[in-house]
Amino acid sequence: MSASAVVRRLAALSGASAVSAGAYGAHGFKNSDPDDYQIILFETANKYHFYHSLALLGAAHCGKPAVAGALLLAGMGMFCGPLYYQALTRDPGFSKMAPMGGMSMIAGWLAMIL
Repeated sequence: MSASAVVRRLAALSGASAVSAGAYGAHGFKNSDPDDYQIILFETANKYHFYHSLALLGAAHCGKPAVAGALLLAGMGMFCGPLYYQALTRDPGFSKMAPMGGMSMIAGWLAMIL
């Protein structure tokens, strides 16, 4: 299977999980204070999860899909993962990974130039 096909499939899985997480957030935080920091964290994670799922679709069609896809996936995991985790558990234990995830997502976008 080509790198493009793998990245396309990963984009589909990522998009589906972003929709699922968004639905959970919409219903799971329904009775919470709208200004609650956990809600803000969850919404930020979900927004970036969606954006970068769409970016993965573009990465599947760039010159180096494996490089761009790997950087975007790693970035989503290191950025969105800790935000989702903290939003759901109130434990900021993994929050120091988020800046590295952001840098990886930026590198993923730049890798689509290749």
